[in-house]
Amino acid sequence: MISGASAGSASDIIGRAIGEKLQAEFGQTVVMENRVGAGGAVAFQALMAAPPDGHTIFVYTSAHTVAPLLSKLSFDPVRDFSGVTPLAVVPNVMVVSPSKGFKSVKDVVDAARAKPGALNFASVGAGSSTHMSAEKFKAAANIDTVHVPFKGSPEAINETLAGRIDYFFAPLVSALPMIKAGRLTPLAVGTQKRSALLPDVPTLTEAGVPGADYVFWIGMLVTSKTPRDVVHKINQFTLKALQAPEVRERLATLGAEPMPLSPEQFDAMIKEELIVNAGIIKASGMKTD
Repeated sequence: MISGASAGSASDIIGRAIGEKLQAEFGQTVVMENRVGAGGAVAFQALMAAPPDGHTIFVYTSAHTVAPLLSKLSFDPVRDFSGVTPLAVVPNVMVVSPSKGFKSVKDVVDAARAKPGALNFASVGAGSSTHMSAEKFKAAANIDTVHVPFKGSPEAINETLAGRIDYFFAPLVSALPMIKAGRLTPLAVGTQKRSALLPDVPTLTEAGVPGADYVFWIGMLVTSKTPRDVVHKINQFTLKALQAPEVRERLATLGAEPMPLSPEQFDAMIKEELIVNAGIIKASGMKTD
């Protein structure tokens, strides 16, 4: 298994949990290699260098449908890949500092409309899930707010805590300790369903901004030259692995929800996401940092 994400990331943790189950199913050693960089191109090159027999699997994220739209890469996300299945959805949560006085998403929207360009939001970089979430929210709410990118979630959270950032669509697992401590106020989750870790926090649609949800997924893909029967076999084993209690438990600690789909459903989802994301990027004037 080749991961386009760094060791210790949600993608890496979930991929390794699935790899352990696939090892038992296939009766073969499954090794996770982290090949990070160039919008997934480093991992892609490693994938393409391997025989297209299903023995090399690409574990990546929804960046798969963003990076090619922001940079000229050596691969096509549709032509060169076959989706196996998404593994999970990992939610972002819209958080603010209690010092801001925002009690709801409506409060933020009203403040932004009252003074266009006065409010700002954090992200962990152009095209990241934290940025895409915020831009989709910005468009759906019809507000004008300023993007402030940071190098990582800790820095963005610290600036939000300090009140220098008005709101941040933070990875749930990163923000949860501060939410539990009462130091950050969660206004909404960015997914279509509420999170089991924050059952009292509404979705953006429930909070009055329909069409703002952004799906940050972690999934498995193989090269498009892989035989379809092999793709379906890996899919079947993976869907079984997603049902395992220990895998469910690992997902729950990250606030992640299983997202089992067929290869055909996953491929269709990727094509649709590319269209939607292209619209978000064009509307925002987004460029890489």
